[in-house]
Amino acid sequence: MDDAEAARVAADPRFQELVHRRGRFTWALTAVMVAAYLSFILLIAFDKALLAKPIGAGVTSIGIVAGFAVIVLAIVLTGIYVRRAARGFDPLVEAVRAEHDA
Repeated sequence: MDDAEAARVAADPRFQELVHRRGRFTWALTAVMVAAYLSFILLIAFDKALLAKPIGAGVTSIGIVAGFAVIVLAIVLTGIYVRRAARGFDPLVEAVRAEHDA
């Protein structure tokens, strides 16, 4: 793709909408993940006793469950992004690509 073609694609309103929507969505998911991870780290730093408490009569602590929850959240957010990309973003990309390849 030459510079003129790249400029035409960048000027396409559908492409600009795609960039805006995808950027807003990815920043929202990033904020959720950063907030969860930062909360976990702050709990480790300032309330170790809470994270060390066992759950029930077992040996598993709240910290283990919280750490596992952060990992699961990352996987779930990745799945949410992939689903949204496949259903919402990819069709727009294909439409813009088809118009500019023709």
